[in-house]
Amino acid sequence: MRTKIKSLRCRECLREYPAQARHVCEFCFGPLEVVYDYQEIKKHFNRRTIERGPDSLWRYWHLLPVENPENIITRQEGFTPLIRAENLGKYLGLKNLYLKNDTVNPTFSFKDRVVTVAVSRAKELNFETVACASTGNLAASVSAYGSLAGFKAFVFIPADLEQGKILNAAVYGARIVAIKGNYDQVNRLCAEIADNFGWAFVNVNIRPYYAEGSKTLGFETAEQLGWRAPDCLVVPAASGSLLTKIYKGLKEFQDLGIIPSVKTRVFAAQAQGCAPIATAILTDNEIIRPVKPATIAKSLAIGNPADGFYAWRTVKYSGGSAAAVSDEEIIEGIKLLARTEGIFAETAGGVTVAALKKLVLEKKISPRDTTVIYITGNGLKTQEAIADLVKNITVIEPTLESFRRIL
Repeated sequence: MRTKIKSLRCRECLREYPAQARHVCEFCFGPLEVVYDYQEIKKHFNRRTIERGPDSLWRYWHLLPVENPENIITRQEGFTPLIRAENLGKYLGLKNLYLKNDTVNPTFSFKDRVVTVAVSRAKELNFETVACASTGNLAASVSAYGSLAGFKAFVFIPADLEQGKILNAAVYGARIVAIKGNYDQVNRLCAEIADNFGWAFVNVNIRPYYAEGSKTLGFETAEQLGWRAPDCLVVPAASGSLLTKIYKGLKEFQDLGIIPSVKTRVFAAQAQGCAPIATAILTDNEIIRPVKPATIAKSLAIGNPADGFYAWRTVKYSGGSAAAVSDEEIIEGIKLLARTEGIFAETAGGVTVAALKKLVLEKKISPRDTTVIYITGNGLKTQEAIADLVKNITVIEPTLESFRRIL
C-alpha cells in the first residue's frame, strides 16, 4: 500500500502542509488536521480486514496516521468493553444504555489511545524526546509509552494535581515538571518549549496525529454495536477534541461503507466549574468564552479549550445538546456508576453519568434511544473526590458478639 497520509490541512482556510511536526496554519493560525487518501484506503479496509486485525485499536491502522506498522508502539490499548448497562439504565429509565469502559487501558484512561498514535508517529518522524502538557491522565500515558519506545520523556502538570495521577506518571520514569498555574498556563509554556527545544510534544506540534487516536472510540462503538452507529453519545469535554473525533470516526466508517448512515446526536458533558463548551451550546453562541476552572474534575479543567468551537459545531450539526453538572452531582455520579455497574470512574466519569441523568430528566434523551456514554478514566486516580466514604467504615472487635451488636 502506498502512502496513505496525503498532507496536513488547515481546518479554517484549507491550506495544506507536508505531514511533519506542525499543528498551526502559518497563514491564519487555524489548527491542522490529517488528510488521508481514502480512495486508496478503501481498497484494503473493510469489515473483514478489521475483524482479522489485533484485539487493540490498531485493527484500524488504515485510518490512523502511522505509515509503517513497524513503527507502532503498543501495549494492546483500545478495543475496550462496550457494556450493556442494564442496572444504570433501569435506574435512569433507559432501555438501551451502553458504557464504553476505557478505565481498563494500560495506564487506566483513554489517553493511551491518543498517545500510542502520537508516540508511534514521533518515532516515524525520528524524534528522540516526547513531552506533554497534562491534567494527569496524559502525563501517565506519555511517561509509559515514552519509556516503552526508548524516548526521553518530560511531562508538565499543574502543581495542584491529584497525588494519584502524579504517582501514576512518576512510576514510568518520566521527568515531571509541576508548574504553579492552571492547565491553560501549563499549555502556553509547553508551546514555547516545543518551539525552542524541538521535542515531540504530543498535544502541541504532534497534535494533528495525536488527536486521531480518539477516533478509535467511534470505530469500536460502531463495531461492537453490530456495525451500526448509536442514536446518542454522551462524551466528557475538556479541549473538545475527544467529542469531535469520536463523531469523525463514525462518519469515516459511514463514508467508507462500513456502517449505514450516521444519525447520531452528540451531547457534551462538562462540570459547572469549567463549562465553556456546554455554556456556548446551551446559549446557542458559537463564541467559546474562556473561564477560570474551579471544579474537582481536574481532567476536564481546560478553561480555554483548543477545539471548543469544533465541539460546538459537531454538537449543533448532529442535533445534540450539552449538560453542565455541579461537583456534588459529579460525586453522586461516581457513586451511582459504581453501585449499579461495578465500575469505579474518576471525576470525569462522574461528570458523564451526572450529565446523562440531567439530559434524561430534561427529555433530551429518550428511553428507547440506543445511548453510549464514555467512561474515560479509572477512579483510583482521583480518590480524594470520595474520601469521605471511608468515614462510614464500621470497626468491631474480632468476636461474634461484636458483630451482632452492629446489626
